[in-house]
Amino acid sequence: MPQITVAGGDLFHIAAAVLQDATQWIRIAQLNGLSDPVLQGVTVLQLPALDPAAGGGIAAQ
Repeated sequence: MPQITVAGGDLFHIAAAVLQDATQWIRIAQLNGLSDPVLQGVTVLQLPALDPAAGGGIAAQ
């Protein structure tokens, strides 16, 4: 599974760059056990596979 190390930032920009869809930020959050899309400090993130058909932006209730 691919991973990246980031210093701050947010999952919206990471999802846009890596998954080509900022609304898929929730997939990165769920994979990494995060609830807040804003990152603090240095964080290593696991990245989900690219899936253009995946919905995003709203966590399952």
